[in-house]
Amino acid sequence: MAYIKLIKHAPGAPGLRLLGLGPGLLPTRGLAKLRRLFDKHAFWANGRSFYQLRQLLAGSQVVVSLWQGKRMVGFGRATSDGICRAVLWDVVIPVDLQRQGLGRQVVEALLNSKSINEVERVYLMTSNSADFYKQMGFQNVEDQQLLVKKQAEGQIFKN
Repeated sequence: MAYIKLIKHAPGAPGLRLLGLGPGLLPTRGLAKLRRLFDKHAFWANGRSFYQLRQLLAGSQVVVSLWQGKRMVGFGRATSDGICRAVLWDVVIPVDLQRQGLGRQVVEALLNSKSINEVERVYLMTSNSADFYKQMGFQNVEDQQLLVKKQAEGQIFKN
């Protein structure tokens, strides 16, 4: 496997979000590559607009990406109040590169970040990767329920 570089973006990922910067702060069409990664490998994030991607990056205290040359091969982000709670979001590794430790790299970088590493609880939601996260110390929570309020179609912001 070719060399893979982990990038820890500044809070809100302004270089990636506004300029499309990748490794070495070089222009790489990073936002388009993030969209492609989501569309191909993340059913829950399929079809996000560039506006939505900019907004989710802007609202994230921690953003990491993995690059193999100019190819984005991993991504993850987190939000947190810095004291009590944090949530990991959008951890994605292409199917062809899974089971090589890349997901672990992304999750560890998120968990070890300054705004996450001292919170009381870190949450995440997953549809089909629970075993992976359990290997990293996450547990099912029996005394809590996941509740979801789905917005009506006209309420969703789609610029």
